Amino acid sequence: MNDKPTHVPEPETANELASGSSPLDARDFRNALGTFATGVTIVTAMADDGKPYGLTCNSFASVSINPPLVLWSLGLYSQGLPIFQNASHFAVNVLGVSQQALASTFAKSTVDRFAGVTWKPGLGNAPLLADCVAYFQCRAANRYYGGDHVIFLGAVEAYSYARKEPLLFASGGYGRFTPQVAAGS
Repeated sequence: MNDKPTHVPEPETANELASGSSPLDARDFRNALGTFATGVTIVTAMADDGKPYGLTCNSFASVSINPPLVLWSLGLYSQGLPIFQNASHFAVNVLGVSQQALASTFAKSTVDRFAGVTWKPGLGNAPLLADCVAYFQCRAANRYYGGDHVIFLGAVEAYSYARKEPLLFASGGYGRFTPQVAAGS
């Protein structure tokens, strides 16, 4: 059996959705989306040349409990796109509040992101970064074109988590979650 994801390109749909003729102001739309707080992850995979690759991502979401499926998306012009398109597996490393510097490093394209970073190989050799809040090890199940991004669907084959505080991202900055105390507590 082939571990490579099956994929049928959908360029007509992608071009139709990314027509550039939207009446919405792109910068303002991005600002509106930024009001939605997300967790911060680093998605990793092993490149065909045996080098680890990863990038900061906040588009991670759950899709299904049964079967266990997750998704994340990556821009069509990302330098890492071919790596994730060819990888049989990827790992979603959920970052904790103490890992903001790591998130910033993996968001840059001009640095050796893995320099000085402790990690171990997971399924398909996808890197699992040390001290994360959670790990989702995924078989690349499928890809879909959506406008100017590719949506990666992953079948979760293993996961683990710790009771640590996650790192959040909203309105262009990092932060933390402070739960409200219920009345009468």
